[in-house]
Amino acid sequence: MFLALCLLFKMKILLLGATGRTGKLVLTIALEKGYQVHCLARKSERIAQKDGLTIFEGDPNNKEDLYRAMAGCDGVISVLNISRKSDFPWSSLRTPKTYLSEVMAKLVPIAKEYNIKRISICSAWGVAETKKDIPKWFKWFIDNSNIGIAYKDHEKQEKIISNSNANWTIVRPVGLTNSKRIEQVKETFDNKPKPSILISRKSVATYLLESLENDSLIKRKVVISKE
Repeated sequence: MFLALCLLFKMKILLLGATGRTGKLVLTIALEKGYQVHCLARKSERIAQKDGLTIFEGDPNNKEDLYRAMAGCDGVISVLNISRKSDFPWSSLRTPKTYLSEVMAKLVPIAKEYNIKRISICSAWGVAETKKDIPKWFKWFIDNSNIGIAYKDHEKQEKIISNSNANWTIVRPVGLTNSKRIEQVKETFDNKPKPSILISRKSVATYLLESLENDSLIKRKVVISKE
């Protein structure tokens, strides 16, 4: 029923994290597919204005900004992350250590007030119970570098949304590549995926959008990798 409505009426979504590497792809694909998109960003000048796009300047960790940006939306996609100043694992942080969980704690009650139909968030393979499945060398980086700060906060935000009454989906991609291909996606709910398999950001972006219209993913945590 929800999918039929989405096909009949263009779905309006709030996208958080639109200026990031994966977020930019989510935005591009969403507009190509005919979604109406609200973007909330602290540096709105980094987002080019396009048809179907409404840009709000503000901080996702600010209630008033979330209220403005979420108004009239049907769904939310968050690809926010704990940002470092470089890809170096020990690089200092750009964002607070608990930025994701702070945003989610504000977003969930506002989404309920606005009757948001679906929320999909991008987390990571290795968060929470999936940490036991990742390679030992990667566990070491999580335990001994600033990479681990993001993983800890992903776990906190996952707990907040999974304990809510929202129709949520938590997407946990394996290692990300910048390939421009949209790959066939392997979904893993119980068994661990092969750690050598990666997935392109473009595939993750596409999957996140599709998850909003897939009722089988409601209240589910899914690891995705390239088939």
